[in-house]
Amino acid sequence: MAKQVNRALDYGNWVSKRLIYTFGLLGIVFFALAFLVWVLVIPALLCLAVALYFLYARYLFSPKGGGVQNRIWEYVILNLDWNGEGQALDIGCGNGALTIKLARKFTRAQVTGIDYWGERWEYSKGTCEANAKAEGVNDRVVFQKASALKLPFEDEYFDAAVSNLCFHEVGDAKDKRELIREALRVVKKGGKFAFQDLFLLKQVYGDVDEIVATIKSWGITKVEFIETRNAPFIPVALKLPFMVGKIGIIKGEK
Repeated sequence: MAKQVNRALDYGNWVSKRLIYTFGLLGIVFFALAFLVWVLVIPALLCLAVALYFLYARYLFSPKGGGVQNRIWEYVILNLDWNGEGQALDIGCGNGALTIKLARKFTRAQVTGIDYWGERWEYSKGTCEANAKAEGVNDRVVFQKASALKLPFEDEYFDAAVSNLCFHEVGDAKDKRELIREALRVVKKGGKFAFQDLFLLKQVYGDVDEIVATIKSWGITKVEFIETRNAPFIPVALKLPFMVGKIGIIKGEK
């Protein structure tokens, strides 16, 4: 039975096969052209090296390669100091992985996962619901389409809120701090939160200490920043800036 459940799950991989194939194909094309212009051997080798790196990264993220992707989701929950009583929200749930993990961790909680999904992603509401059913938590989990910039919930509706690598993807939010503010709007006073994103990417968020100070200025009781790249389960190969090197968690209590 356990094997059947595992086969039914679809949590994807953050490194797409298309990315690997693209650089691999470019490498082959440059090698072919190098017979005419030898200097093209250099971009050929570079493209193949990039393809091999992404192939290795995909392996590391996968369950067979150490399950780093899974452990990053679990790291969000580890930093959510919540007793599991009441309602929880996962903002930008993607394929439902973090939403479902919340429901499995906190067996007395009702969990809502929201996402805008769309054509850019291989995820869907149907995928989320299928995963929740396979994991046996579909009776306590709800998925719905919504924007992270304008959550369809009343103020202080949830006892806890989480998010993983969502905020930087919201194109209609020029100031990404507004997404954090909107997420905290729906958290009850005394409720807990843990948001993971590219908080160390200054082009998007600016200085992380300023973000923390800004959140505190909203009247939030406790705010702390954790660098995910320093977690012991992150391999050195994934600590590059364009992989895991710029992500971190903003956690605390409203």
